[in-house]
Amino acid sequence: MAPDTSTQIHNIGYRSYDGPRLGRAYARRSLFSQSLRGAYGLGRSAKSKILPMILFAVMCVPALILVAVAINIPGSTTLPIKYTTYAVTTQVIVYLFLASQAPQSVSRDLRFKTVPLYFSRPIERVDYVVAKYAAMASALFVLTATPLLIMWIGALLAKFDFADQTKGFGQGLVSVLLLSLLFSGLGLVMAALTPRRGFGVAAVIALLLIPYGAVTAVQGVAYSTGNTGPIEWMGLFSPITLIDGLQTAFLGAESTFPGGEGPSGGVGIVYLLVILGLIVGSYAALMARYRKAGL
Repeated sequence: MAPDTSTQIHNIGYRSYDGPRLGRAYARRSLFSQSLRGAYGLGRSAKSKILPMILFAVMCVPALILVAVAINIPGSTTLPIKYTTYAVTTQVIVYLFLASQAPQSVSRDLRFKTVPLYFSRPIERVDYVVAKYAAMASALFVLTATPLLIMWIGALLAKFDFADQTKGFGQGLVSVLLLSLLFSGLGLVMAALTPRRGFGVAAVIALLLIPYGAVTAVQGVAYSTGNTGPIEWMGLFSPITLIDGLQTAFLGAESTFPGGEGPSGGVGIVYLLVILGLIVGSYAALMARYRKAGL
């Protein structure tokens, strides 16, 4: 039989990429921006935008109401609440936002096993962890700082004292920045423990609510029995009371502890060290988690 001579090789134009190599920094920035946008549902389906946008609006509406009340009260010279009080008062909204968006940020990558695909590109484990951590902290900071900005602008429009309002606004920003770093780290660690988003949501809620309930109950019992010594130390065992105690000690905030007395300056240093330790520990835990998940 004669050989088939009809076979031909066609040049279909495949060629190697000869454009710019943007490298790790570009990949890290892209992962950060996409994760930050994703926290508010941007670039995702319309259904994904509903909850974060509702929570953002609910977070801002009370600030608008406070500004309207302050402006319309004759003789008012300050806002009804301090800037440092706002995030603590609206903590439930912060919990819901973190519990819904931290698993969205990391659990899906674990569930669908896309983490090794990230690491197959010019991006390393530290880039992934830093980008995810920074994006979640930035999303929380936007959520908690925007109402403070609304209050500050409203106070200036009402012609309240500029120096006093700016000082309070700055103290509030420091408080919510630490809150965002602390809560984001803890939330991402809990969410990264499981590829199941529902389990991640429950874990984040439990981490934030159970210690707070226990600490509040013990503080209440201690106050009612006249044994007020342990109250300031009990605040070390809950994320939100850590922030409350720190801003009471150093940022001129009004404490929500029983009796309204927060930790002293010396104990406040312990609060700061615990917060910084939890932030660093959360980062280390995420690095350890993705050492295995990246395989």
